[in-house]
Amino acid sequence: MNKSKSYACSECGASQPQWLGRCPSCGAWGSIAKEETSGRGKRPVRLDQVEPEEAGRIRTGISELDRVFGGGLVKGSINLLAGDPGIGKSTLALQMSSAFDSVLYAAGEESPSQIRLRADRLGIDSKRIKVTTETLVEKIVAEAKELMPSLLVIDSIQTARVETSNSVGAVNQIREAAAYLLHSLKEPRIPAILVGHVTKSGDIAGPMLLEHLVDVVLLLESDTSGAYRLLRGLKNRFGSVDEVGLFAMGEDGMREITNPSELLLPTRTDLVPGSAVVASLEGRRPLLIELQALTVPTAFGTPRRLSTGIEQNRLSMLLAVLERRGGIQVGNSDVYLNSAGGFRLKEPAVDLGVEMAVASAVLDLPVPEHAIFIGEVGLGGEIRPVGKIESRLKEAAKLGFKSAFIPEQKIDSVSEISLRKVKHISEALCIFQK
Repeated sequence: MNKSKSYACSECGASQPQWLGRCPSCGAWGSIAKEETSGRGKRPVRLDQVEPEEAGRIRTGISELDRVFGGGLVKGSINLLAGDPGIGKSTLALQMSSAFDSVLYAAGEESPSQIRLRADRLGIDSKRIKVTTETLVEKIVAEAKELMPSLLVIDSIQTARVETSNSVGAVNQIREAAAYLLHSLKEPRIPAILVGHVTKSGDIAGPMLLEHLVDVVLLLESDTSGAYRLLRGLKNRFGSVDEVGLFAMGEDGMREITNPSELLLPTRTDLVPGSAVVASLEGRRPLLIELQALTVPTAFGTPRRLSTGIEQNRLSMLLAVLERRGGIQVGNSDVYLNSAGGFRLKEPAVDLGVEMAVASAVLDLPVPEHAIFIGEVGLGGEIRPVGKIESRLKEAAKLGFKSAFIPEQKIDSVSEISLRKVKHISEALCIFQK
């Protein structure tokens, strides 16, 4: 068999045509090592001669997880579950294991007794799960082909290694282990969950290392308060990547939140100045979230702008528009803004709600009862159209909102809610005029 020699960085995985003392991609010294690649591969086949296979899906028993998967776990798929250390990846992987008839759990970080303690705490039937502390992927795959489990969990991919590699956690080792699993589990159609840690720089197990290898990439992240977990689909070869699952972390594990809008909306009946409700999209799911604003006269030369859930530079820009285009004076006031639950709101469709909450706090007047605000605000004060507004309005109507302030754009009629279209921020501020 003809073999060609190439060189790769053990830190970032970048390939080089020759040995170098310093990697030009990541700047690491002494990280370039030689690797051999086969010069002969599998013979090509005509596409019309390939027998099509249906992507059979397996329900995990967790509806929020099935939503992000696109209807369930696909047989033979390699799925990466990534997130910060301690965020709940192992807990979620163990919880979904309870829905399968047989599970092989390869634990490289915990002992079998630790996993048993977690399973008992979560109320999981341990009889269906077989645990191994083997980290050599060749032996793990051999064991999986012998047992033919319904699910293979590798926790974590950083601890897995191939037989030809002695290092653990290196970029090349992670890449080779994932590639071996990918090619070895496709034919027996054993679905696999690879638990991966996110590095300090925010990358999954190294810079763009595993995303192109696996079929599905799920990212588990926390809100700013730490009470909730958001599961995002970053890549899905079998479904949409516009889905988001929401969980609450507790002593009994991950608890699904099937209707997050009801949880994030205020339950009080009296109207309070500085409060406005917005409709934000997390993937394709509309979330109704309360924004709370507070303004006080500044005691310093430079007013303070503090926000939770809204990017601070965007808040500063919206305050400038509110004062220049809307005539609401905020230059001599400290402004504090908070989103319910500490949710990070990144899309500009919440701009109008931010402006109305701050204006309500400055004027000490509440916004109309049962009203919701949707729209992006431009630097000229214009209210710009937003996407998927129909789904936002339907969610608002379902939760009892009576009126919606929206941009001037074409939408399908929503009979349950009254629409008030505004073109400029000054039109929206007219609600405070008596």
